[in-house]
Amino acid sequence: MDPRFITKRIHAYLDYPVALMLLVAPFGLGLGASHPFAPWLSVATGVAALLLTLLTDHHLGVFRVLPYWLHVVADAVVGVTFLAAPLLLGFAGLDLAYFLFNGAVVATVVALNKPELKPEGAADTTPTLRAA
Repeated sequence: MDPRFITKRIHAYLDYPVALMLLVAPFGLGLGASHPFAPWLSVATGVAALLLTLLTDHHLGVFRVLPYWLHVVADAVVGVTFLAAPLLLGFAGLDLAYFLFNGAVVATVVALNKPELKPEGAADTTPTLRAA
């Protein structure tokens, strides 16, 4: 049995609340005690997440110009960034816990992402590397 159960539809429902949380939580939690960049990393990521969601080709996307696979790749980058940045920048206490927790959650969502099945005869739009 495949444990990857987070479909494109489920993922879309998660995106807007997560973006809002990334924008608001740093101020409600008082992030920044160990490093002044901590709240702004979350806010910048929240703005990027909101734009990414608006532009993604899923049922809650508004403009639908970015393929879903690219959205998932961006989420993976966010997960790695949230896990690495606090360690590289010396975050401590709540700042550290906030980013490690959110990084682990994002990485888990990406890992549990269920790949889309292409309809019969649909063109494969996934980029591939080709030898020159």
